[in-house]
Amino acid sequence: MAREYVERRNGGYFIKDARVSLDSVVYAFLRGESPEGIAESFPALGLEQIFGALAFYMANREIVDQYLRQGQEEF
Repeated sequence: MAREYVERRNGGYFIKDARVSLDSVVYAFLRGESPEGIAESFPALGLEQIFGALAFYMANREIVDQYLRQGQEEF
């Protein structure tokens, strides 16, 4: 049974059932943080959620990278 870890809401991507944005997890990962380190930074997330979010990112890297670039341009 497949489980979803990321959802789109309020114009952004978020970890399902959490207030943490996918952006936060991806940027931490791109800075070289381990999933365990990310879990320490975001105690509301479990390792399963973090690995699920990273798997979503890897499977949809082009789309997510474009989304992140748009967010940086808007900022």
